[in-house]
Amino acid sequence: MCISGKLKILITVSFYLGLLCDFKSNMGLLSGNVPTRIWDETSRTIMRFWISIFLTAASLVSSFDIHPGFAEDTIDRVRHNLIQSAEKSWELGAAAEALTELYWPTLSVFHKKAFPPRLSAKVNATDVLSIANATISAKPADSMSLIPNQGSAGDPASIGVAVLLANWTQGNRLNDRYSKAAADQLKYLLNNVPKSESGAISHRTDETQLWADFVYMAPPFIAYYGALQGNADGRALMQIAYDQCKLYRDALRDESGLWKHVVLGTWQDNEHWATGNAWAAAGMLRVHQTLNHSSQAHHFATQQSDLIQWIDEILKASWSHQTEDGGLRNVIDDPKSYLDTSSTTLMTSVTYRMAAIRDTAEFIPAANRALGLIQRKIDTQGWLQDATNPYTFDQPLSNGERSPEGQAFILLLHAAWKGLAETKKHSHVPPV
Repeated sequence: MCISGKLKILITVSFYLGLLCDFKSNMGLLSGNVPTRIWDETSRTIMRFWISIFLTAASLVSSFDIHPGFAEDTIDRVRHNLIQSAEKSWELGAAAEALTELYWPTLSVFHKKAFPPRLSAKVNATDVLSIANATISAKPADSMSLIPNQGSAGDPASIGVAVLLANWTQGNRLNDRYSKAAADQLKYLLNNVPKSESGAISHRTDETQLWADFVYMAPPFIAYYGALQGNADGRALMQIAYDQCKLYRDALRDESGLWKHVVLGTWQDNEHWATGNAWAAAGMLRVHQTLNHSSQAHHFATQQSDLIQWIDEILKASWSHQTEDGGLRNVIDDPKSYLDTSSTTLMTSVTYRMAAIRDTAEFIPAANRALGLIQRKIDTQGWLQDATNPYTFDQPLSNGERSPEGQAFILLLHAAWKGLAETKKHSHVPPV
């Protein structure tokens, strides 16, 4: 039941309880059979209950108000900067996903009719298909990975959804360049990349090493491939996507509810890197929505419930460390760590998406504070300021440095905000 429906019920119940309170009090006084004191006490008790329900209803309305969104000219500048700056494989993958969610939402896995994807004159996904085309054109014929020699096994797979989208929506069905490239990338992940003893696919190619980032890069691609394929083989792929999320959670999550950044391999990063936690939450969210909107959703009820719980774990643990100005630190639970607007942006995006999916306002106040901070941290040229350096993990950006992934996160956040605003009938909220 939606919150607006719950609110109507609460108000209706409050109204009738009030009538009952007045009726019984008056009847007691008129009949003369019941002492006035008893009916007065009953009246006060019912009235207190009525007031508490009213206050609960009012708090639901208040807590589900969302902060005003971005101005469209700001988003235009952010988009321009993203397209110009994204070069690394994961940056291109994040850019393709962000552009899809914001500008062609009916092609996104967050749309209830995402499968099969359909292009039209108005829904043409130009920027997304451009990324897919450029990737395929530059791909060596003997490379199974979409982008070779990256060191990372997971990052190139982040472009896989865009390649699948290009294949599914192309006019020439005899052209197999997209389907072959996507199939090779899938086979590479499943058969060629090292795995941990538990079966978790390594994020790295040269050794078995698990990074939280992987959950955004590979499982959404595997799940999307399965949803498009359908039948038992497609269902098996969607199960693999879920299994990888589970295996990564088993390896990286600790008692804090947060995920470590890197485990196994020749070096580890056991800190709770904010961007890694945001990557993990956002990746599991995409897998959930892919399962949920596929034709085989009924086979994955338990898996969907698990994913929601695991995302909630990260949100709850992360926002419990929110700074006074609304942000998250680069190492979430380290008071000495610096503010990172990049991870804050992606985590806020996940929070708004989850609010729409779960119909809950639990983390909306935290997300609203974060959104206000992020808006203040975008300069007049459309660049996100005070973000962590995405290439070093442990340093903020220096003067003149940019974070392409941070730019993508802004578009993801705006898409999530718009989705929640539409779902909750808040589309009238003006931009700042």
